[in-house]
Amino acid sequence: MREFERLAAKNKGILSPQIMQDYQQVGKGADGSVYRLSDEWCVKIYPKEETFRKELDALIWGQKSPVVPRLYGHGSNYVVIEYINGITLKKYLKDNKHFSTEIVEKVLYLLDELKKVGFTRHDAEVRHILFSEKGDIKVIDLKRYLMTDRTVPTKLLTGLDKLGYKKEFLEQVKNLQPSRYKEWEPFID
Repeated sequence: MREFERLAAKNKGILSPQIMQDYQQVGKGADGSVYRLSDEWCVKIYPKEETFRKELDALIWGQKSPVVPRLYGHGSNYVVIEYINGITLKKYLKDNKHFSTEIVEKVLYLLDELKKVGFTRHDAEVRHILFSEKGDIKVIDLKRYLMTDRTVPTKLLTGLDKLGYKKEFLEQVKNLQPSRYKEWEPFID
C-alpha cells in the first residue's frame, strides 16, 4: 500500500490507467477502471469528475451498511475501496444453473439495505451484485444510488430475465415475501 501511496502523491492525487500499469486491472467500464492493490484493497479511477463525485458521495453515504464496499480513502479522481474477492450474481447463476432460496434471501436483504441506508435507488444490475468468498453480498457501481428514484428493482429483473431466472426469482419472492411481490406486481411484465 505504501508503494501506491507514493505513486498517488508523486502524481498529486491524480491517477490514470497508464500510471497504474504495474497493477492488476480487475474491472473496466464506461465510468472507470479498477486495479487491485492488495488482498483487501483496490482503487477505482474515474475519467470524469462528475462520476467520481457521485460515486464518492454514495460510498460515503453507504458506509453504515455491510452491503457497500468499505471506503479507505480517495484522491482527486479515484477511490480506494474494499477489494471483494468473489463472483457476480450473473456468474453465479451461469455457473450454478439454479437460483437457491439462500441467494434470493441475500438479494432481498441487499435491496432492504439499500432502502435502509437511505439510497433512493433500491435496485442493482446482476453484474453489480457480488458474493464474496465468505458468502457476503455487496453492491458496486453506486454513482446513481443517491440520484435515481427507483423502488422497484427493474434493472435486476431485466437482467434476471435475460439470464432466464426472472420467473424463478419472482416465485421465490412471492413465497418468501408476499407483500413485496404485491408491491412489485404492477411493474412486472
